[in-house]
Amino acid sequence: MTIWYGGDYNPEQWPREVWDEDVTLMRRGGISLATVAVFSWARLEPRPGEYDFGWLDDVLDTLHAGGIRVDLATATASPPPWLAKLHPETLPVTEDGVRLAVGSRQQYCPSSPVYREYARRLVERLVERYAGHPALELWHVNNEYGCHVHHCYCDASAAAFRGWLEARYGSIEELNRAWGTAFWSQRYDSFDEVDPPRAAPTFRNPTQLLDFDRFSSDELLACYRAEVEVIRAASDVPITTNFMGFFKPADYWKWAKEVDVVSDDAYPDPADPLSTPYAAMLRDLMRSLGGGAPWILMEQAPSAVNWRERNAPKAPGQMRAWSYQAVARGADGILFFQWRQSAAGSEKFHSGMVPHGGTDTRVWREIEEMGGELAQLSRPEVGLAGSRVASNVAIALDWESWWALEQPASPTAVAYQEVLFAWHVALTSLGLAVDFVRADQDLSAYRVVVAPAHFVLTDAQSANLAAYAEAGGSLVVGFATGVVDADLHVHLGGYVGGERLRGTLGVRVEEFAPPAAPDLRATGGGEAPPVALAGDVFDGDAVGTVWAEVVHATDAEVLATFVDGALAGSPAVTRRTTGGDSGGSGWYVATLPEPGALTELVGRIATEAGVELPSGLPAVGGTVEVVQRGPVVIAINHGDEGAILELDGTDLLTGAEARGLWLGPQGVAVVSRA
Repeated sequence: MTIWYGGDYNPEQWPREVWDEDVTLMRRGGISLATVAVFSWARLEPRPGEYDFGWLDDVLDTLHAGGIRVDLATATASPPPWLAKLHPETLPVTEDGVRLAVGSRQQYCPSSPVYREYARRLVERLVERYAGHPALELWHVNNEYGCHVHHCYCDASAAAFRGWLEARYGSIEELNRAWGTAFWSQRYDSFDEVDPPRAAPTFRNPTQLLDFDRFSSDELLACYRAEVEVIRAASDVPITTNFMGFFKPADYWKWAKEVDVVSDDAYPDPADPLSTPYAAMLRDLMRSLGGGAPWILMEQAPSAVNWRERNAPKAPGQMRAWSYQAVARGADGILFFQWRQSAAGSEKFHSGMVPHGGTDTRVWREIEEMGGELAQLSRPEVGLAGSRVASNVAIALDWESWWALEQPASPTAVAYQEVLFAWHVALTSLGLAVDFVRADQDLSAYRVVVAPAHFVLTDAQSANLAAYAEAGGSLVVGFATGVVDADLHVHLGGYVGGERLRGTLGVRVEEFAPPAAPDLRATGGGEAPPVALAGDVFDGDAVGTVWAEVVHATDAEVLATFVDGALAGSPAVTRRTTGGDSGGSGWYVATLPEPGALTELVGRIATEAGVELPSGLPAVGGTVEVVQRGPVVIAINHGDEGAILELDGTDLLTGAEARGLWLGPQGVAVVSRA
């Protein structure tokens, strides 16, 4: 077991004489893993069917001689210009009918059989040549699938969509039923009549939109699987592809089953004060996608990126602090984009591990320091590498709910990810480690499961959530949950996912009543006003945001109500004991309480569920983030002021006693409590 350290290495951008210097610096910086050939297709295959591997042989041999392991990419993420020249039909088309051009990257249609065939040929040659190379540690398939082109509307995509629909529904009659085509005279007589949801006069069919989201995620996954099939036929080296955090177009629950190790690219904004807690949520997602197994932070920036309107550099020590946040939340790899900052091209102002200024720079000194520390922490006796993060609270995350809830023809505008973030911050601010789960998986390991805005809820998911509460778990259901089924047909009789889940919660939702300012339509947007809440689950005044509902407590205790207007006295927070000896409970929260109130509510729920809240430890919502992973506790001061640590044990980075240890801004302690 080790904690990998390194980044994307693109030696083809540099003269040969720089390569030896690179390896020397890598050894000095503690680099143990280099990602190679991500954007090298045009160099590897300069002309159709003509391959040049000599330079890559040299790169891998040089890295191996220097003791650097290789994460070898398949180079299929950016096709060379000659492919578009020979086969313009491989270029993607937008929903408005615009065919995208060469000159950027990722200029391919995921459904294009021509693109897939050329990609397969390249991968075959790479695997044939390098499957047995002694430096090979990991296969890196493509790169950031769907980052720029996640939906394509070309004729090849249309044909593939029809085939996908026929496989899903079996008959055009079943498609018409699922899509509700009786509305607006949309009935189809054959699959040949169906097109992707291209630009249209007004709202497009909601289920067609959802199916195209499903299809588009599946088509990207099919590209990945095609390359994996070639690799697995000749190599048993682990395979990954880099995810992108909370990336809406790809259902990572499906994707995670296909990788041997989860890896992620994450670029939180140093100028955004919410970036630290948001990054914590990203890390928890990556750990959860792999079922708790260690994962790899495949890309981050050593300092500034170059693609925001304002590109703030990371503060001194912030790269190290955020890297340790990833380690604390389960990462066994800390890598960057990229090794040497480019001198030309679109990302030349994106920071590199070796900056334009060379090694006499703050960034390089921090890179070198971090490498030495991770090598020290990788020692077997530390027990950090390979260890896991224990959690007994979870949030149910559902990509189909994300897709459906944010469609135009929805009850009101809701940013699904922001709702998840609010609940995650409330839980982590209490010092709790949080997992993400699917609503239909085994939930028995958790004392509390929160299902916020789980808009799409199948019968199986609904039954599983109800069974979890009935078996003794504390289920917390948030607003806009269980409104529609997998076909986006409304759950009739009071929303909230069908009769069984409504019975478990003891509530019925009659009507949505989201708060809206009178001038929102005139101004084209803006913040909806808060709604006042009252109840003993809150200390003093509290308000709800985003959403409100007309709720009837049919068999539940009302713990908080709405205060004003037509909703006055209507339940806002309810709880029902599920009965018997299980000790389970079903909570319903019909709005999104503001952060302080939500934290109070979560604290009460967790306490009643028997979750032990850490005492005396600051958490991610404050200045100091404290996370236990395996045998160590990692404390990170993300604030601008120093803090004194209140932990018993020894800091493995300094050898000092942890209790009373001073952590300066961006300071880190890795505490062994043995």
